[in-house]
Amino acid sequence: MVSLLLLVQMVLGLFVWVLIISAVLSWLIAFNVVNTRNQFVSTVSDVLWRVTEPVLRPIRSILPNLGGVDISPVILILIIWFLQDFLGRYIIPAVASAGL
Repeated sequence: MVSLLLLVQMVLGLFVWVLIISAVLSWLIAFNVVNTRNQFVSTVSDVLWRVTEPVLRPIRSILPNLGGVDISPVILILIIWFLQDFLGRYIIPAVASAGL
C-alpha cells in the first residue's frame, strides 16, 4: 500500500512538470518564439493541452476573469503540492505504521 501511495506522489510530481512545460510552451507560442505550423510543436502542444485541460477547466470556471492572465496552472500546482505534502506527512506514515 505504501508503494502505491509513493507512486501516486511521483505521478503528481510528474504532472506538475507537465503543467510547467505546458505553460512555458503556451508562452512561447503566444510570443511567436515557436511556430505552431511545425508538426512537432503542434503535436506536443496538442498532447499537453489534452492532458492538462480536463484538470484546469474546473479551476478556470471558478476563478474570476483576470483579463489575459491565466493563473489556473499556478493554483493547480499549489493544490498538488498540498496533496503531496499531505500524503508524505500524514497518510504514508499512518499506512506504514499500520502495516498495510
